[in-house]
Amino acid sequence: MQTPVHLIPSALGELFAEVNQSGYITLADRYGLMAAIFDENLTEEDQRSIDRLLRSVCRGRIKLVNELSTVR
Repeated sequence: MQTPVHLIPSALGELFAEVNQSGYITLADRYGLMAAIFDENLTEEDQRSIDRLLRSVCRGRIKLVNELSTVR
């Protein structure tokens, strides 16, 4: 039996804003996105936000870093 994934309601919006502002997506961010993808109750807006982040990574606008966080 799988444990259901429940995201914090504003988590994806905050993640999207932070990643776009910093230009980096951390290891913790990637794990958060992976959990979000498995959420069966993900809204269409959240799905589009994830798609935009992934496209930005593919196009090189956002860099992947292997740090847990980019605290400045």
